[in-house]
Amino acid sequence: MNLNEMGKQAKEAAFYLGRLKISRKNEGLKSAARALLAGEKEILSANKQDMARAKAAGMSQALMDRLALTPSRIQDMADGLIQVASLEDPVGEVLSMKERPNGLVIGRKRVPLGVVGIIYEARPNVTADAFGLCFKAGNAVILKGGSDAIESNKAIVCCIRTGLAEAGMREDIVQLITDTSREMTKKFMKLNQYMDVLIPRGGAGLIRTVVENSTIPVIETGTGNCHIYVDEGADLDMALRIIMNAKTQRIGVCNACESLVIHRAEAERFLPMLQKKLAEKNVEVRADAQACLLVPEFASATEEDWEKEYLDYILSLKLVDSLEEAIAHINYYNTGHSEAIVTRDYEHAQRFLDEIDAAAVYVNASTRFTDGNEFGFGAEIGISTQKLHARGPMGLEALTTTKYIIYGNGQIRE
Repeated sequence: MNLNEMGKQAKEAAFYLGRLKISRKNEGLKSAARALLAGEKEILSANKQDMARAKAAGMSQALMDRLALTPSRIQDMADGLIQVASLEDPVGEVLSMKERPNGLVIGRKRVPLGVVGIIYEARPNVTADAFGLCFKAGNAVILKGGSDAIESNKAIVCCIRTGLAEAGMREDIVQLITDTSREMTKKFMKLNQYMDVLIPRGGAGLIRTVVENSTIPVIETGTGNCHIYVDEGADLDMALRIIMNAKTQRIGVCNACESLVIHRAEAERFLPMLQKKLAEKNVEVRADAQACLLVPEFASATEEDWEKEYLDYILSLKLVDSLEEAIAHINYYNTGHSEAIVTRDYEHAQRFLDEIDAAAVYVNASTRFTDGNEFGFGAEIGISTQKLHARGPMGLEALTTTKYIIYGNGQIRE
C-alpha cells in the first residue's frame, strides 16, 4: 500500500473514531491488550530476529536494552492499554462557556487532533503506547518505526489490529509503514495532505531531521541531558541514592541522569563516596580539573561532555561555588527535559524550581519519574521539550486540540 492510500484510510478512520462512544473505545483497548498477550509467542519470535540483527551490527548495550522484549515487557504493554482504558476520556470536555452581550454563548470544547504520525527508533513498546493513547484521544495513527525493530513492530501491530477486528472496529485505526528506508521517511514527512501532526521519538539526529524537513506540524520530543545538582548542606546519603537510581536503574532512557553538578563545599567529603558507589556499577565519571584532583579515578571532561546524552554508564561532573552557578550551568547545557536538586534549603529548592528551564524540575527525587505512567497519564506518547502545545510527558490531553462552539438564537452581525 502506498502512502497516499494509507493517508486516505487514516483520515476515514479518524472520522470513524470521532463518533465512537467512550465505552466502545475502552472495549477496543481491552481487546487489543488481550490480543497482545495472546500473541506473545509471535512477538517474542519477531523480537528475537531483531535482537540477532542488532547484535551482529554491534548495537550498543543501551539501545539493545530498549529493543529487547520479554514476557514481562509484553505484559507491561498490555497493562498500559488497560490503564489507558481506565483513564477519563478528554474528548468532548467543555473547557469554558460564556455568554456575550449580544446573547451568543461561546465555548471551547476538546476534540481529537485527527491523524497522528509517529517516527521512532528501536523502541517496540512505543508501538503499543502510541496506539493506545492516540486511539483513546480519538486519533488515527500511522507509525514509522526504525529498521532495528521492524519485525517486532510488525508483530505488535498485527496483534493490535486483530484485537480491533475482534471488537468489531476498523483495523486501519492503526497502520505501520513497513518500508524502513530513508526515502520513505522523507515522503512520510511531506504527507501534510492527510496528517495533522508528526511526533518524532528517538535520538537527536532523528528529531533534528524531522524538525528541519517535515511539512507537517511537529511536536518535538527531545533528548535528555538530565542533571542532578547536589547543594551545599544536602543530605549526601539521599543524594547517593537519587544519583544511583537516576543513572543506573536504566541507562538507555531519556530521563536517566547524564550530568552531575556538585557544590564545591561538599566535594571533598562527597566525591569519594560517589566514586565508590558508582564503581559498583562500572560508571565512568568525566569531571572537571579540581574534581579529578580529589578523585584520581575520574577522567578529565571536555566541553563536549557537558552537553552529552551518553545513554551509557558515563556521567559528567562539574563543581560549582553557588546555586546561581549551578543554575547557569544547567540552563546552558541542558536539553529542556528533566533536572533535579538535592537540598535541605527551602529557598534554594524554590529558586531551582522557578529558574531552571526544563519540562520537569525535581526537588529531592530522581529524574527517572518523568514518565507518563509515573505522572498518572497511563502510557505516554513522548516527553515534549518544546513549549508550544505540549510540554513534558504527553498523555491524552496533549493529543487533543480545541474548537469553539457557539450557540445563537438568530444573531447577525451589524
